[in-house]
Amino acid sequence: MTGHLPDHDASDPLETAVISGLVRSWPRRATVRRNETELDVPTMDDLYDDTRVDYPESLLPFAGHPNWERLDEDVRSRVRAWGWIAYNKDVVDVEQDVVTPAFGLLFRDAFGTGFSDAGRAAVVQSMVDEEYHTLMHLNASALTRRRRGWALPDATLPQSSTVRGHREAVARADSPRAAALTTLAYATVAETSIGDYLTLIATDPTIQPVHQATVALHRRDERAHASVAVEMIAMVHDKLDSDDRTFLARALRDGVEAFTATDTAVWSAILAAEQIPDGDAMLREVADDPDRSRFLQDCSAIDRLLARFGGLDRC
Repeated sequence: MTGHLPDHDASDPLETAVISGLVRSWPRRATVRRNETELDVPTMDDLYDDTRVDYPESLLPFAGHPNWERLDEDVRSRVRAWGWIAYNKDVVDVEQDVVTPAFGLLFRDAFGTGFSDAGRAAVVQSMVDEEYHTLMHLNASALTRRRRGWALPDATLPQSSTVRGHREAVARADSPRAAALTTLAYATVAETSIGDYLTLIATDPTIQPVHQATVALHRRDERAHASVAVEMIAMVHDKLDSDDRTFLARALRDGVEAFTATDTAVWSAILAAEQIPDGDAMLREVADDPDRSRFLQDCSAIDRLLARFGGLDRC
C-alpha cells in the first residue's frame, strides 16, 4: 500500500465492511478522503456474529490450564474479548509509539543518509498507512465493546511489552543518536515481524469473521512496509561507523526479545480486572511450563538483515 485506503476485495462483504467503516469514521473535511465515495454495503455491526468468540482460545497463554477450564463460559467470553481489545491496543501502541516516530526520524534524515525524494515519499506514505491501521484497530475494539455491551477500557491495560522495552532502551541511551538508533531498530523489528503477529488472528477460523478481515487487511499492507523498513535501515547502516553498527545490531536483537515476549503484564491486568481467582498464580505456572513456547519465535527477517550487514551475530 502506498498512502491510500487499504487494498481490499470489493466482492468480499467482510473486507468491504471494514473499509466502509474506516471511511465513515474519517472526518468528512479531511483532505485525504475528499474523493472517497460512501459504500452501500453491510456495516461491521451487521456482520458481527454474537455466537463467535472474539479471540482465539489457542492464543491464551493459560489455555488448557485447570484454573481456566473451571471458569464459567460467560467469564471466559469476557476474558477472550479482553484478549482482542489487548491485541488491538498492542498493535496501536507499537504503530504510534515506535514505528511512526522511527519513520519521522527517517523523514527528517536524522542519520544523515541523504534520502532521495522517492525515499522520503515512501516514508511519508508508510506513515499515512500507519494512521489508517490505527483507525482500523480502534474501530475493531469499539465494535466489540458496542456489540458485547462491555466497557473493556484500554486504560485498564499497560502498554505493550514492545513499547515498554523500547522506552526502557531509549532511557538507557547515552546520547540522542543512540536513542534514535534504538527507535530505528525497534521499529524495524516491528515492521518485519508484525506480519506474523497479525497472521495469528487473520488465519484463525474460530473467531469473529469481521476480526479476521480487519487483521487480514492490515497484514496485506505490512508486507510492503517490511520491504521499506529493511531498505531504509540498510541505507542508514551503510553510513554508520563501526561503533554505531555494533550498537544497531544489539538494539535489533533487543527489539526481537521485546516483540516476541509473552506479555504477562497485560494478561495479569486482564485477569485482575475480571477478578479471576488465583490468576497471577496461573500465569506464573504457565510461564514456568517448558512445554509452552512463545507464540512468536521467528526472527528470521532480522537474521537475514544482520547477515546482510555482515560479521554480526544472529539474533
